Amino acid sequence: MSLTDKKYAKRIEAAFAKYPDKRSAVMPLLYLAQEEYGWVSPEGIHEVAELCGLDPTQVRSIAGFYTMYSEKPKGQYWLHVCTDLACALRGADQFYAELLEDLGIQDGETTADGLFTVEHVMCLGACDRAPMLQCNFHFHENLDRDKMRALIDKWRAEAKQHMKTSGGSERAGD
Repeated sequence: MSLTDKKYAKRIEAAFAKYPDKRSAVMPLLYLAQEEYGWVSPEGIHEVAELCGLDPTQVRSIAGFYTMYSEKPKGQYWLHVCTDLACALRGADQFYAELLEDLGIQDGETTADGLFTVEHVMCLGACDRAPMLQCNFHFHENLDRDKMRALIDKWRAEAKQHMKTSGGSERAGD
């Protein structure tokens, strides 16, 4: 598959309609590439560059600047936990350590089943609701270990259900 397949035609057309200068559509097209490949792969970079009339180096620099794009394969669920000072004062460091312990991984690693990649980040803008995590760009706030375990169980069940309904031929999160 690639971004030029019919699957993405309407979304690419919509991006170009919103941004008449094709170069301005880089960010939404990078999301499509990430959706297609599970990360912003070299193939995705080249496809976006071609669609936008840019050099791949220019597209790569944009993908590398923003944390919402991953330049390496990650799990289906990207878990970001803010561990800056304000959140640490509300227990984020301990929460993060417990999350890693429960998943059996270290910072930045992906679980063996490919479901979860966990990273600490600085400032997600929810200091008063820490400990919190962002999962695939959705916030979950005022967490403790039990609430976090319930979320992990929910996401595992969702992934399992999706694999059943898709016949297991796609990534669990697609």
